[in-house]
Amino acid sequence: MILVFGSINVDVVVPVPHLPRPGETVLGGDYAILPGGKGANQAFAARRAGAAVMIAGAVGNDDFAAVTLQGLRREGVDLSLVRRSKRPTGCASIMVGADGENLIAVASGANEAVSAAQVPDAVLGPETVLVCQMEVPVGENAALIHRAHVRGARVVLNLAPALPIEAGLLSEIDVLIANEGEAATLGETREHLSSCLRQALVVTCGAAGATAYLASGGRIDVPALAIEPVDTTGAGDTFVGVLAAGLDGRLALDDALRRASAAAGLACLSRGAQTGMPDAAAIDAAVERLAR
Repeated sequence: MILVFGSINVDVVVPVPHLPRPGETVLGGDYAILPGGKGANQAFAARRAGAAVMIAGAVGNDDFAAVTLQGLRREGVDLSLVRRSKRPTGCASIMVGADGENLIAVASGANEAVSAAQVPDAVLGPETVLVCQMEVPVGENAALIHRAHVRGARVVLNLAPALPIEAGLLSEIDVLIANEGEAATLGETREHLSSCLRQALVVTCGAAGATAYLASGGRIDVPALAIEPVDTTGAGDTFVGVLAAGLDGRLALDDALRRASAAAGLACLSRGAQTGMPDAAAIDAAVERLAR
């Protein structure tokens, strides 16, 4: 089973001809209100890929809460650890340029109320893959990662957005996932960082694919799917969720990485984070298109 501990947001998405520069107003097309948040997105992606998924997070007592949860509920994600907060549901304002690139600002809201205490010890055993990101309080992440590690769960941390993490926490993380910019904020070589982890540092590189730096030495390079992107929003979350699903399914890391890379490419073919996330059959077909 996959337990995602993370953010649940509503995304307000505006298509624009180009991303605005500081001080510039850009007129865009019709906006869309869609479910999002890194935690919810990764849970959705993992469930679409075929894994059993539970999410622990928080939403407000407002109309946006229903928008954020309806897709997760429809896909069969277990919402029993989602709590209600007096703070508003988290909201991301997303502008998507004509080239598919995006610019995002997030109002955390109820995500700041997420607590490791929401998660009982009973779901943190050896059969669990815990997936965390950095859109909930860092201290709560650390507390839950430590509990999960002690109880034998596998731990995946997505360093997004890039925030400092305690050096001592690295030894309790199996797989750390970051894009090139996020990895650079850690201030160490990738080889050194990977040696501090239990399994691997995975660095995603967009159209250049991804590289896993193994704790045991060596590396695995995985290509990206050749596509013309429509919207890259959610591609990174798709990668994380599908990689976690592969690990939960006991795939070898190189096979799990290939599925994650193929799925991330497919996710760029539709607007919005969750709307274009592929199912297991689509991922299977796309993996065949990745050159070995």
